[in-house]
Amino acid sequence: MSHALVVAQSIHAAANRKLRPSQNPKKKPPTTNNKQGFGGKRKDPVWQCIENCGACCKLDKGPTFPSPEEVFDDPSDIQLYKSLVGPDGWCIHYEKSSKRCSIYAERPYFCRVEPEIFDKLYGIDKKRFNKEACSCCVDTIKAIYGSESEELEKFNHAIWSTNSKSSTL
Repeated sequence: MSHALVVAQSIHAAANRKLRPSQNPKKKPPTTNNKQGFGGKRKDPVWQCIENCGACCKLDKGPTFPSPEEVFDDPSDIQLYKSLVGPDGWCIHYEKSSKRCSIYAERPYFCRVEPEIFDKLYGIDKKRFNKEACSCCVDTIKAIYGSESEELEKFNHAIWSTNSKSSTL
């Protein structure tokens, strides 16, 4: 069986795998600061993906980020993750010219920024999801594109410009 077919089958299986509660919650990412609106009401960021970013697709981010062995409990997840890392550290399914994922609809579960995934992988509950997901993205975007990047500016604008509350998830 070809390597591409094995990877595709693994991706499909991971994308459809039922999540189980994490037995060992991992280190929690840092939180972002809350912004105060008029009248002192707290406004939390609302996580959302922005187009033309792909910072999360840089899979080999270096020693300041957790390794697959530190994130995953299941050895097959570790193997799948490592099989997705191209020679340049970017996911083999990331199209650099368009900054898009070529398997987005069928991507593995761990490529999805969702409350259940954050709970499983990092021990972050649904109530804290938005703040923690936003913080993770900010850290990743800064590490990949820099703290003065267009990607970071677009992301910050997107997460702080919505009127939705994080508790609505």
